[in-house]
Amino acid sequence: MIDGIWWLVILIAVVVGLWFFAKSRAPNKLDDTKSKGKKKPIDDALYKTAEMIKQYFPDYRVTRKGSHLLISRQNTKIAMITIDRKLAASQRRLGDIPVFNYHRVPSRAQLDANLQEAE
Repeated sequence: MIDGIWWLVILIAVVVGLWFFAKSRAPNKLDDTKSKGKKKPIDDALYKTAEMIKQYFPDYRVTRKGSHLLISRQNTKIAMITIDRKLAASQRRLGDIPVFNYHRVPSRAQLDANLQEAE
């Protein structure tokens, strides 16, 4: 049989081993402080849609407001664009402004048709 002192040595060895395992899995604080100053580029679907509108439709002004894009022309709000997979891809109205919801970045033809319809 194993004596009591050996049980204590085994228990301490297991605790130290688990501590080293947990320490190796923890995020490094030094890396976190270095990466806080750097901003990751925004490269989501709304950003890509805004860049597409700026490129192909220069007479429209695009403003990003949180989770949607506000499209205006000559200081009049024309439309709002959202990209949400949880909602149905459709058109609805918010007051007198149409709201277009897409599941992914729309094509140029879709944008052209929807912006012409919105005016």
